[in-house]
Amino acid sequence: MRHGGGPAKTPAPGWRFRVGVGFLVLSLVSPGFVPLVALSGLPLPWKATLSGLLLFGLPEVLALAAVAILGTTGFHYLKGKIYGFFKRHALPQAVSRQRYRLGLVLFVIPLLFGWLVPYAPHLVPGFAAHHVAMNFACDVIWLTSLFVLGGDFWDKLKALFIYEAKVSRPSFQEGCHAQ
Repeated sequence: MRHGGGPAKTPAPGWRFRVGVGFLVLSLVSPGFVPLVALSGLPLPWKATLSGLLLFGLPEVLALAAVAILGTTGFHYLKGKIYGFFKRHALPQAVSRQRYRLGLVLFVIPLLFGWLVPYAPHLVPGFAAHHVAMNFACDVIWLTSLFVLGGDFWDKLKALFIYEAKVSRPSFQEGCHAQ
């Protein structure tokens, strides 16, 4: 039982914490080793077995081992660090009008590109040779737009998937004065 009335201090992480985090990281990156196995000179049955383990068996076992090694204290310490990072780097709820407009442009252009190019690829020079890079660039631009648009836009996007969500429109007079 603690005495003193202040908040409990989390002990500094030791070797168990470092080993547990190492196992957790290995569980997350192990599927990335599948291409290396595929390129290796191993026989096909070995490649298939190793690839399956790297994708479906090893990550789960390593994550379970990480939780066991971390223990309750280490897990809470790691969770506090992760949540603290995201709280410090959270999106602003409201953004300026200029930032919102830029975010909408970044949001719409990749969507238009993705809609138009399959019908008229000849309108985009070099698309046939670099279609993967162009599509990847559009994906990055689109994801960036979600961060540029801010937290209010995330709420609007979330409302698209809620049946009961209702639109609240400003009156015409309010809209004219906002400009």
